[in-house]
Amino acid sequence: MRDVPPQDWHAAVVAAREDGHGWFDWLGCVDEIGVADELRVVLSLRRLDDPGAPELLLQCRLPRSEPRIDSVRDVFAGAAWHEREAAEEFGLDVVGGDRRRLLLDPSFTGAPLRKDEVLASRTAQPWPGAKEPGESDAGAGGRSPSRRRMVPPGVPAPEVWGDRDPAEPPPDPGEVAAATSGGRVRRRAR
Repeated sequence: MRDVPPQDWHAAVVAAREDGHGWFDWLGCVDEIGVADELRVVLSLRRLDDPGAPELLLQCRLPRSEPRIDSVRDVFAGAAWHEREAAEEFGLDVVGGDRRRLLLDPSFTGAPLRKDEVLASRTAQPWPGAKEPGESDAGAGGRSPSRRRMVPPGVPAPEVWGDRDPAEPPPDPGEVAAATSGGRVRRRAR
């Protein structure tokens, strides 16, 4: 994997194409919260003249507070869809990219694939279907007495979101990331 600084992103992709990596495979984004305060954009390119050659992976680390990167859709037309998806789902600012919505409703605000994004609909609605064996509406009482109900992924702990004292400072990104992992035992409100 080759690290590319944000200001050199477009030039590095052009250089890789000129070096023979002329097949655009995919472009994606990874939220590194809990590891680093950044988003990582990864681009996969391949050589058509040597099918056995390994893929070339270019990665660019962007600050979470201002994730801005140049578009490469003028280099590889297929990158346009991937850039739109990353911009919409992770809140990237793709300079020179297509800004039309791709997957989300135009009225939606936020970046749903960021790990610190609170999925409020999951706190308002019960998790659909059974998460654990014995959890269903059928049978004795609807759930197995030997299992506790688990919190679905994306629902933060009440101490981090919802029940926080407004006078306290906002939680740090690592605390939010740890709180949104699924599998915690659901505590009953008292």
